[in-house]
Amino acid sequence: MKKIVVSAIVIAVCAAVVFTACSKDKDANGTTTLKVRMTDAPTLADEVNVDIREVRVRFGDDTLTGWTSLSTYAGVYDLLGLQNGVDTLLAVGSVPTGMVREIRFVLGSNNSIKVGGVLFPLTIPSGSESGLKIKVNKQLSASLDSLLIDFDAALSVHQTGSGDYHLKPVLKIK
Repeated sequence: MKKIVVSAIVIAVCAAVVFTACSKDKDANGTTTLKVRMTDAPTLADEVNVDIREVRVRFGDDTLTGWTSLSTYAGVYDLLGLQNGVDTLLAVGSVPTGMVREIRFVLGSNNSIKVGGVLFPLTIPSGSESGLKIKVNKQLSASLDSLLIDFDAALSVHQTGSGDYHLKPVLKIK
């Protein structure tokens, strides 16, 4: 009987240690350093250039006060240079630890596509006004978290009947 009681106590202590060691630190009042990275899947174009001016993150409702701007490395990014495991850091910032609902890329006007050595303008319907949004719904960890966004150029670029190129972004969280 004594052996059974001692064994039960040892098992209970081991279980408590395992559950405590595996629990995540969810400090609701803390902050998280959030990094937003971007990558791409292959396409047949020579270049797909997207002008990213700002990266914003939404934690609450979709109002102007609900969006937080991150420190963004603004510039024109060739999505095709971000293939085969290559990514780039777009933005970083200290944000409240919590649930990220959406990310928005605010775009500039220097968007283009190069096909067969010829550079064409790349039109992004409402991209310069509202930006590109992607639903995230991810709980951030306590100290450092990173989101990798796959900007799929092959599925995003469409040529119209008149020969113009439009970007209808296909963005995925990886």
